[in-house]
Amino acid sequence: MPGLLSFPPFPDDVPTHPLLVIEYELILKRDAAEIDQLWKAATELGFWYLKNHGVDAEVDQMFEMGAETMRLPLEEKMKYEQGDEGMSFGYKAAGANATDESGALDTVEFINVAKDDALAWPGKVHREYPSTVNARMESTIKPFVQKSLEVNYNLLEVLNDRLGLPKGALAKQHPLEEPSGSEARCIKNPPRPDGITEEQAAIGAHTDFGSLSFLHNRLGGLQVMVPGTNEWQYVRPIPGHAICNLGDAMTIFSGGILRSNLHRVVPPPKEQGKYERWSLVFFTRPGHSVKLRPLADQSSIIADAVAKLPPGKYDTGATSKDWFTRRIKNQRIKNRTGPETWRESRGTEHKPSAY
Repeated sequence: MPGLLSFPPFPDDVPTHPLLVIEYELILKRDAAEIDQLWKAATELGFWYLKNHGVDAEVDQMFEMGAETMRLPLEEKMKYEQGDEGMSFGYKAAGANATDESGALDTVEFINVAKDDALAWPGKVHREYPSTVNARMESTIKPFVQKSLEVNYNLLEVLNDRLGLPKGALAKQHPLEEPSGSEARCIKNPPRPDGITEEQAAIGAHTDFGSLSFLHNRLGGLQVMVPGTNEWQYVRPIPGHAICNLGDAMTIFSGGILRSNLHRVVPPPKEQGKYERWSLVFFTRPGHSVKLRPLADQSSIIADAVAKLPPGKYDTGATSKDWFTRRIKNQRIKNRTGPETWRESRGTEHKPSAY
């Protein structure tokens, strides 16, 4: 049961970046001071802790599902592999993705379950999954997806209002009934091999593809690039606190007001690095047909921000599906033609040196 094991404490002598702590129950009550804190986090770093979100029981069960799936023979898991055409859903084997321009291979394996498949179960929207996923779809995965969506939609609603958008404008970019890239991901990263430093990234520097990520982990390893610097700092895991962050779509919709910050995952520091690192994320992403552009025609606040930018800076000309598929496809090592393939897999804050 990877989510419930006892681990060495996170070391006190490695650089960490403090995150603001957001009390979810106060957000639900629309507490003005808590909303100010959320806005500060969303516009300055794009990361924050979220406590009392009410999803802990489902998180523990999702870790069990992930462990059951990863114990399957590799031959069985590979029947459900993502493939190289830009689909994210399914199993990803270690070494399938590049982590930098040189083509260095990643070390993680994970299982992604589409929001659409979980909610449509026993129907199918995108694909089939391993037997361990199917066995848990109704009892574990669907409740986790539903609760994660509820949390993320509530956070989006608060940000919607602070951006001066009409009620429900951001929700309309994420229609529940439309297929999207929204997914639950359970990730297994092996212990750090002897002689390998924490700086050898397991998942390369990136901004997230979608709108809002809801992350649960027990060990360190997540690092953020502090805005205005080239410095990586760990985010300390805190029991009972999820880590939330904004993705590219929110930067685009807001005309750059909201921040999608560069981050990466490296092996946990010091003694924690001797253990498998498990993490669980729910990614909320816009509907496939949604055009990724600033919502300046719906908000004077966003319009003012866009007016200060180079013309067309966030007019991507892409749908959410186009944006998502391009990034997934170009990080696959089998699609690599050179450094340009990696660059095409990056997001709104790509920096060639940010490995």
